[in-house]
Amino acid sequence: MKNINIEKLNGTPFQKDVWRALTMIPCGQMVSYKKPAAMCGHPNAVRAVANAVGKNPMAPIIPCHRVISSDGSIGGYSGVGGIKTKRKLLAAENVFIK
Repeated sequence: MKNINIEKLNGTPFQKDVWRALTMIPCGQMVSYKKPAAMCGHPNAVRAVANAVGKNPMAPIIPCHRVISSDGSIGGYSGVGGIKTKRKLLAAENVFIK
């Protein structure tokens, strides 16, 4: 996702750091909110990261659908179609969650 200019998006510097981290999650891989928190240098800011993920202005281009809850459940999805869309996006990457 190197073609996305995160700096041109409307968001705080923290949100942009989180969105940049999301672009580095490989296709077909899921991570908990802890991973992007650590990737952007704020390992203890899991709730703030979750909030930034929820404000992603380019879902699914910036792949927030790859972030799940730490207990392995699907978590939320603020993109169009909600959880149903998140499941479809993950299934398209051969990832399935109960």
